[in-house]
Amino acid sequence: MEFIMFLIALAIAIFIVLYRNNSGEKTYTYVSKNTGNFLDKYNKYSYKEVRRKIKELGQDYTKKQYLIQLTLFAAGSALVTYLYFYSLIVSIMYSVIAVLFVPYLAYLRCKRLYSEFIFEQIQVYTTNVIMEFATTQSFVKALEGVYESGVLEDPVSSDVKMMIDLAYDNGTVDESIKFFNNKYPYYIVKNTHQLFLQITNEGSKNSSDALENMSQDIDMLVEAVYRDRIDRATFHKKFIRFGVILYLMVMLVQFLLSTESYIELITNNMAVRMLLHLIIVVNTYFLLDGEKFYNENVGAE
Repeated sequence: MEFIMFLIALAIAIFIVLYRNNSGEKTYTYVSKNTGNFLDKYNKYSYKEVRRKIKELGQDYTKKQYLIQLTLFAAGSALVTYLYFYSLIVSIMYSVIAVLFVPYLAYLRCKRLYSEFIFEQIQVYTTNVIMEFATTQSFVKALEGVYESGVLEDPVSSDVKMMIDLAYDNGTVDESIKFFNNKYPYYIVKNTHQLFLQITNEGSKNSSDALENMSQDIDMLVEAVYRDRIDRATFHKKFIRFGVILYLMVMLVQFLLSTESYIELITNNMAVRMLLHLIIVVNTYFLLDGEKFYNENVGAE
């Protein structure tokens, strides 16, 4: 009986590992190919700055929402682990560990929201600079028009002001463009700036057509990013739901063996208890890894 129990638990652990690996490779492939690691690009912003901006946008969790999340994590982990080990001490231990992950998940969420905010600002910047440039045929005047219109928010607004100052200080826009391209390394930013330089330096009789094509490219990218965002959010819900179900697969073992036999086995067999701990750790790792991927890799390129 102990050997059968061990094999069943081992089969569940192997199933979790194989499912998570295959799911991550197949389902997130299209995301990883089309998005970069946004935090690597924008790690110059501290978490304190990011959190402050999220609060300004009114998207930070309230104290009540944090309390609800803490309660759900503590209660959920206590219930699940009690079904595994029928031990209050073990359940309390796992509840404390689960609660410790709440700040980390809040951190990931803030990073994702900030990344989405920056991308939206970049969309506004490129679109409006193109429209201003079509009228003024001057990159600096286009920047001034966009800055003074108030359509941008910090930190992008301040960075546009820095571009204007650099342009006047150096007498050229080269340093301004280099500064902004390094700060926001999107290909739509680089291509837009390159188009402005080409029109300014070489001239173009069909500049209006080129600018219109660039605007259409931006619109297509934005549409793809938002569509990708919706698709990933939908999969994310399924990912979390199935992860929770995998925790409850121990109920299948108890159904097959009866609760009394199950309790006797986990009481007398250290190997089975260790395997059950391993199942919880592995599934939790993949859940956290999926959560990290979902929140860090947001639509950019």
